[in-house]
Parts: sequence; C-alpha cells; structure tokens
Amino acid sequence: MFQFYLALEILLAYIIGSIPNAVWVGKLFYGTDVRQHGSGNAGATNVIRVLGYKAGIPVLILDVLKGWVAVQVIFLFPHPGLDENFITYVRICMAFAAVIGHVFPLFAGFKGGKGVGTLAGVAIALYPMALLITLGLFITILAISRYVSLASILCGIFFPFIVIFITVQVHTGLIILSIVVAIFIPITHIKNIKRLMKGKENKFNFRREKKAKPVFDVLTGFVFEVRFDRGFDYM
Repeated sequence: MFQFYLALEILLAYIIGSIPNAVWVGKLFYGTDVRQHGSGNAGATNVIRVLGYKAGIPVLILDVLKGWVAVQVIFLFPHPGLDENFITYVRICMAFAAVIGHVFPLFAGFKGGKGVGTLAGVAIALYPMALLITLGLFITILAISRYVSLASILCGIFFPFIVIFITVQVHTGLIILSIVVAIFIPITHIKNIKRLMKGKENKFNFRREKKAKPVFDVLTGFVFEVRFDRGFDYM
C-alpha cells in the first residue's frame, strides 16, 4: 500500500505541474498561443511580453501556486510509521515531478516553460527563508540588468550557496535538490545564455503594454468586444 501511495503522489505532482497556465490563459482569454510568439516559452515572462501584465501576473501566481500545491499534496495521504525525514525525501521527489511536468506538460504536447515559477512554489514549501533571500537577489539583478533570464540563471547558481551557507540547511536531500536547481536552471536557459553572449537577449520592459486584446474586458462599466478575423470590432 505504501508503494501505491508513493507512486500516486509522484504522479499527482507531475499532473499538477503539467497544468499549462501560460498556454491555457493565452488561448482561452486572448486566442493566442504564447509559444508561437516572443521567446516561444510557455512561461509568465513571455506571457507578459506578448499579452501584458493582466495576463502575465495571474500566470506567474498560478505557476508558483502549482509548485507549492504539488509538494504539499502529500499531506492528503496517510503515512503511518514514516518519519519526517523520509516524508521530506518524498516531497523532494514530488518537487522533481512537478517541475518536469511544467517543462514537459502532459496537457500541452510536452512543450512547456523553463520551470522557474514552479520552482519558486516548490521553494516556498521547502526553503521559505532561502527563497526570500533569492527573491531579493533576483529583483536586484533584474532592476540593474533588465534581463529576466540573467536574473534567473544567477539566482539558480547562487541558490545552493544561500541554502547551505546562509540558511544553514542540514538535510542532505534538500542540499542535493538545491544543487540540482543550480544545474537545472542554466540548462533550461541555454538559448538565453547564447543570446546574452551575442547581445541579442531581449531586455524586460517594465512599462510594456499588452499587445493583444482579450475577448472579454471590463472598462469603466461593461464592454463586450468580439474580435473578427477581417479586422473590425463589433462593440
């Protein structure tokens, strides 16, 4: 029975991670597959770039939330006789499954994002203090460079140092996971690294407006707008 619950928990974590928030929000509310625009990445940054903050911020929140939920769902199942140390290892396995689900989502043709938002949700559950420090570092690097990819890569690399030396984490599994994060994030950003080296990486525009209109929008009351392919709107 234990093996059944373990397999079910890891599978459930993968399914939760596979929820393609960027793809579904883009298609459902904007009629746009963000993977065909901008950087081609199914993540919050590209959603902001292509559709604007009104779409991107909810996607970011949902991606973080699914990472947190995927790790916490373990507490819905009984684990008689298992100590906290072992349960932490199971949660680490579920964290891996959730991130893999985000990068290779079952519900979006196995073409997803880079896993940073989902990793942030995992970190809220497993490394809350380390995440706060990393978030401060991310904001600082982003504000100075305006490269989201650079901020993500550097924070990923520094993450195990923060976990080990600043928050003084002693759990072997969590230390190993933090090192894996430092390897995983640069790997998922290889294309970004190449563009950074060539000076061709897009900088993040904090004032960027959305480039696509939603099918439904509320503006000072109620406005119903239907977009037609022939280039005119009926309001």
